[in-house]
Amino acid sequence: MQTFKNLFTVTTSIILFAAILVGQQPNKEEVPGIRNFTQVDATTACAGATSPEAITELKRRGFTSIINFRTESENGATVEAGTQAALAAGLKYFHIPFRTATKEAADEFLKVVSDPANQPVFIHCGSGNRVGGMWLIKRVQLDGWDVETATTEAETIGLRSPTLKEFVLNYVR
Repeated sequence: MQTFKNLFTVTTSIILFAAILVGQQPNKEEVPGIRNFTQVDATTACAGATSPEAITELKRRGFTSIINFRTESENGATVEAGTQAALAAGLKYFHIPFRTATKEAADEFLKVVSDPANQPVFIHCGSGNRVGGMWLIKRVQLDGWDVETATTEAETIGLRSPTLKEFVLNYVR
């Protein structure tokens, strides 16, 4: 009986420790003007296309910074209007545009997202694909997550592109 209690205690401890390491599960939510909104943890939300009108809601939710991966030439991108709306709302705005991931974009993202002065941060692109890829890099490089767990979370956020996934996995190795 004592062995069973010890096994139960150890198993329970492992499960609780794993839950703490992994953190909360990403929470998908419908937010007007924001595609694929995912609250990742207490200090980060990720999304796809975000209208300038939705930026006041981000400020209301307590975000300090916005990171945008969209290029100005993308269909439906509102980079200039988004920049102006963020600044008018008192938010920091970081534009790290890319269609094909680069080491430079990933390095810049890690620099911005790791700065406590930029937290809480809202990160977006067109669909959530690029955000998911960059977030996977952040989880492995800065948070010490294993690749498998980080990939699962990144796919929940929106990572879908095999090419981007290949870049990300090579970057973290």
